Amino acid sequence: MNNTFIEMKFFQVKPDKLEQFESMIEEMATNQLKCEGCISLKYFKRFYTIDGIELGEPPRELTKIVKCVKYYSYWEFR
Repeated sequence: MNNTFIEMKFFQVKPDKLEQFESMIEEMATNQLKCEGCISLKYFKRFYTIDGIELGEPPRELTKIVKCVKYYSYWEFR
């Protein structure tokens, strides 16, 4: 059995702060990867939604920003 711990974080970024946040991700990731026990770290942005989709249909691509852009981080530790 693989004894790892996963931490997921959710970020909501205002549309006018996207460029600033994405540049901060690079700096944060560099520092976070140095943490003791860190195996991997990934950041990703939400591009699709399953709201209003029927079973078996593919997810619908997000086409506009309403209030914020959603980002997630996936951090794995040993």
